[in-house]
Amino acid sequence: MMRGRRKSSEALADLAGQEEALTDVAAIREVVGLWKPQRVRLVTGVVLSVVALGCGLALMRGAGLRYSGAVTGALVVGSSALAVLGVCRVVFRYAERLYAHGAMFRALADLRVWFFRRLAGGAAAGLGFRRAGELLSRLVSDIEALDGLYLRVLLPAVAACVILPVLWFALARYDVPLASAVVLLFLVSCFVVPVTAMRISRQEGGVQLQALGRLRVGVLDLVSGIREIRAFGSEERMLGRVREADEELMRCQAALAWRMALADGVSRLCGYGAVVLLLLAVTGTGFSVLPVVPAVGLIFLVLAGFESVSSLTRAGMLSGMMGAAARRVVAAAGPEERRVRAGGGALLPAPEETDIRFDSVTFRWREDGPKVLDRLSLDIPAGSRVVILGPSGAGKSSLAALLLKVVSPEGGRILLGGADLASVSDVSVRQRVAWLSQATHLFDDTIRANLLLGRPDASEDDLWRALDDAAVGDVVRELPQGLDTWLGEGGVRVSGGQGRRIALARTLLSGAPVLLLDEPATGLDSQTEMEFLATLNRVAEGRTVILIAHRLTGVEKPDYVWKISEGQAILVS
Repeated sequence: MMRGRRKSSEALADLAGQEEALTDVAAIREVVGLWKPQRVRLVTGVVLSVVALGCGLALMRGAGLRYSGAVTGALVVGSSALAVLGVCRVVFRYAERLYAHGAMFRALADLRVWFFRRLAGGAAAGLGFRRAGELLSRLVSDIEALDGLYLRVLLPAVAACVILPVLWFALARYDVPLASAVVLLFLVSCFVVPVTAMRISRQEGGVQLQALGRLRVGVLDLVSGIREIRAFGSEERMLGRVREADEELMRCQAALAWRMALADGVSRLCGYGAVVLLLLAVTGTGFSVLPVVPAVGLIFLVLAGFESVSSLTRAGMLSGMMGAAARRVVAAAGPEERRVRAGGGALLPAPEETDIRFDSVTFRWREDGPKVLDRLSLDIPAGSRVVILGPSGAGKSSLAALLLKVVSPEGGRILLGGADLASVSDVSVRQRVAWLSQATHLFDDTIRANLLLGRPDASEDDLWRALDDAAVGDVVRELPQGLDTWLGEGGVRVSGGQGRRIALARTLLSGAPVLLLDEPATGLDSQTEMEFLATLNRVAEGRTVILIAHRLTGVEKPDYVWKISEGQAILVS
């Protein structure tokens, strides 16, 4: 368990490093770039929003003129015109909400699919290098926060750009200094205050998302480990951790809410100040005298204009969270993904040859952290069976992460078939290298569905062949529903050894010529472990097998044994 936590913390530190390397603007630009398939819908939503806004402004000014004209006996705007404007505003407002929100939901769905694909590829179709609670927070909370980029930032910002000239021309007809003063207050309300709020909240937005992630991690740990927690009487201690995370999140939310209320108050004061200026103009104080009837219409127009962009202040306060969310989401993409989107071009497919060489590889999980590997070199010929030994923390799993391109070396090269792994595409690498670890997950689904994850187009004969190769076919045949037997969450309806063999069958089904096995027998009893490893010896003929382990059991039959010590690889036999 401690080993798993260490790997998780290293992975989180690696993700944090990727986030720090991204600015808010760069991360948001990448997210917006992923929304290109929905650009027609998003642009249509903006157009509908502008039309609805125009109808609303015209309706409010017309209503003001109508009311003031009724008092003075002048008919300025007819009721039929107001009725038409009212109907148009309702129709276009409804269409804008329906279309814009629909477009945003589709864009967020695209973003979630992209995130999951990058995540699955980055962990070779597994989550062994990252913590589920943290990933859940990124997949749910962070992506949900990004809907504000369009609905809370872009649409109100476009509205502000439309309202600004409308206010200027409507007021400048009567008094230019008055128009200048009102427009200045409008600029402060919809641009200066939100930008100031954004700068203030930038750091706290990221802290709040991290606090939410820690709370989710704590809750998932509590729920998934409830049996062990109760067995050792640690309920209060684990609950205390969850309470601490919850209190930290509440402190962040309270601080953000207080600042948001302050910024919103300043913005509203600007709107009320504009109304006061108009009232002063009616009395001729400080400005040219403004006639009563048009003054009432202008007051209604100004109130509607300020109200239409009032959400920008809240968006500015939340933009720090949006920027942090964008960084955390984009950090799920590997270096290849970011390079391609930045215009660096696609990488090459993996070569057919599968000789592997680590050439003077240096690696650390964090820039300020210790070196895990220090100019390590080792060779793995194609078709050989290699065992990599070493104690916890020696860097064995770091080798696996490097070979799968989950992370990149600080120095040196990793060659696959003579090609530098840095020049080979991630997807292509993972088609050549199949990964099986102690943390390989079985989904709460049927055996068939779990196997098809490895190769969706596999026939039923292929499934049974893989199960037989993994020495679990007879067990599955004896089950009442065979391949359609439900495994339960984490494969709880089968024994540990059977579940591990089903996971092995899924790995074999992929057809990859290289099998990377990261302590796959951990947690099994000694007899089951030996039987499992003996099965590997039999079914891996013709493939390169890289077995990462703490010790040898005597049944591995390796061609080479490497020991990792002090960041170096030593050939034992």
